[in-house]
Amino acid sequence: MENETAPSKWEGKHVAGVNGVTAEKIWTAVSDFCNVDKWFPRLDTCRRVEGSDGQVGLIRYCASTETKSDGSGAAAVTKWAKERLVKFDPIGRCISYEILENNVGFGSYAATVKVNPTDGGDEGVGCEIEWSFVADPVEGWKKEDLDSYVEFSLKHMTKKMEDYFLSA
Repeated sequence: MENETAPSKWEGKHVAGVNGVTAEKIWTAVSDFCNVDKWFPRLDTCRRVEGSDGQVGLIRYCASTETKSDGSGAAAVTKWAKERLVKFDPIGRCISYEILENNVGFGSYAATVKVNPTDGGDEGVGCEIEWSFVADPVEGWKKEDLDSYVEFSLKHMTKKMEDYFLSA
């Protein structure tokens, strides 16, 4: 009998459409690396730690605070990550980043986010956001948990961007 081992890396890719908004407009939101808190669910803070906008090496700090109750009272718990921009391609409308430090349980994590134009369906305008990742397994999670988290977050982001740009 062969010895089966768990994969050494988790990989995934999710795509969500944005109706009625051009790829160029959505790119302005995706490429603004230090303002992901405007779009990402339950993210309270995103700020520059070092570097310049649109430049490889830019480091951001992202955090969310939740109130947890253990029966004896409520306590605020902050989950955070420092992330570095490792690719910025405005022609291909693509960014890649990696987690440097965090308290969420990630070891190695790298993601690429691309904005691709589509035919737009009935509105004639549209695009899609593609989010792919490669990560070490996260203790206490299954790969399906990370896939579900990325898919939920991407759908939330695209809906928020679509609503924002269509109402502007």
